[in-house]
Amino acid sequence: MAGLFITFEGGDGAGKSTQAERLGAWLEQRGHETVRTREPGGTALGASLRELLLHGSDVAPRAEALLYAADRAQHVAEVVRPALARGAVVVQDRYIDSSLAYQGAGRPLDPAEVRGLSEWASGGLWPALTVLLDVSPELAAERRSAAGAAADRLEREAAEFHRRVRDGFLALANAEPERFLVLDAALPIEELHAAIAARVEPLLG
Repeated sequence: MAGLFITFEGGDGAGKSTQAERLGAWLEQRGHETVRTREPGGTALGASLRELLLHGSDVAPRAEALLYAADRAQHVAEVVRPALARGAVVVQDRYIDSSLAYQGAGRPLDPAEVRGLSEWASGGLWPALTVLLDVSPELAAERRSAAGAAADRLEREAAEFHRRVRDGFLALANAEPERFLVLDAALPIEELHAAIAARVEPLLG
């Protein structure tokens, strides 16, 4: 079987990691080699870049976009393409759409330039399916607060930033409905998982 690339997108607090883990377990139960990974931070280099991006001092918008692109270039070369080449299913938390939403919509950058940079960094690799867990900034903030974790640099951005990011994600999904599965992140965890599994199953061949 040829490899299958699936990404999860959405605001912080949408439940991406929970659903990615559940999908990974579901795939493994069906005998598929599954690689669970994330951006930024899916490689040794990426872990260092993640620390800079999420927990460092202020980063200028263009520098931010370049650091995410550097992480993506290393991650695709080291993790994603080798896994796909051997027929694995790659289930990934965040990818190019996050750059387009956070840097292209949230920041004052040209979305077309961000897209071109991301496509260059990834060598033009796009997922077969992107699951967008749509969450309001208010619910996302409530969930992060309930989790008790310290907010990272992006999570501390103003509510207006997070609204632009959400709108950016929804615009991307509207432009490519065949690639996206958009789900309400407020739905119960099991209901979300069932909808995701139903969409993935036909892609497994």
